[in-house]
Amino acid sequence: MTSNPTQKRAGLASHMNELSLLAAILVLYAVFGFTANGFLSVNNQINILRDAATIGIAAWAATLIIISGEIDVSTGPMVAFISVVLAYMLQWGIPTIPAFALAIVVGGLLGGVAGALRAWFDVPSFVGTLGLWSALRGTALFMTDALPVSIGRNSIVDALDRPFFGLPPAVIVMLALFVVFLFISKKTAFGRSIYAVGGNAQAAFLASINVARIRIMVFVIGGAMAAISGILLLSRLGSGNATAASGLEFDVIAAVVVGGTALSGGRGSMVGTLLGVLVITLIGNGLILLGINPFIQQVVRGVIIVVAVLANIQAIKRSRAQRG
Repeated sequence: MTSNPTQKRAGLASHMNELSLLAAILVLYAVFGFTANGFLSVNNQINILRDAATIGIAAWAATLIIISGEIDVSTGPMVAFISVVLAYMLQWGIPTIPAFALAIVVGGLLGGVAGALRAWFDVPSFVGTLGLWSALRGTALFMTDALPVSIGRNSIVDALDRPFFGLPPAVIVMLALFVVFLFISKKTAFGRSIYAVGGNAQAAFLASINVARIRIMVFVIGGAMAAISGILLLSRLGSGNATAASGLEFDVIAAVVVGGTALSGGRGSMVGTLLGVLVITLIGNGLILLGINPFIQQVVRGVIIVVAVLANIQAIKRSRAQRG
């Protein structure tokens, strides 16, 4: 049975955001390839992938959080704090693999704090994670006096920054986690529940979905992913650093929103976020190679977020008009 033209148009419209992002990526490669010296070099492409991994690992969890109708602005300090805690654990002689596991548990628990504030005390997630942002950044700076915490030689940590078949391990971890999150969002009851809660929490509750549990779990996952990013940051820097990952939360949110996830919740995709991560990473890398002032780069990032939100709003309005 062949699909009718209306179904074909609907199918194409549902992928229009991804197609637009692919076109944007091609344009960025063309523009920066001609204007930025070294942009197309192999070493720079590896750097792009490594930077994309830093954003992407956190962005997979942030996508679920935003689809559920929430927001997490604590990502950067969480990553830095976990890198510091992990560095101290390794200094104290805790075996590396158990230290990694403990770091992920700590990240999940800290994320769960924000989730519990939202689910049980109805504290807006922006406020809860903003408080976590301040507390984690301040604690990490206090613990380290704003100085790096060296871990010395560690074969396992060193291996996490050693290329594997030409790719940084962080990229392999990012892609593996992407597959996992893609499966969760598309093929599991948990993933469908996240969309339902973000679309209409009251209706989801009436449909016997445990809304509080969903809200807590997405933040626990977010904290765990931030912890994994913290582990990879430690391997990249060779130390725990309380000042690292500054502004990462904005890059993550920008990537998710550029990828088509609606800040109002209930709408978004992992594929869109993947493309959004590439767009944000390419823009950041290209602007650096062009020698653009870092303050102007922040302006560009802010403009991108606003434009992406406006595009999302218009897409939602068009979708509602078509259904009506």
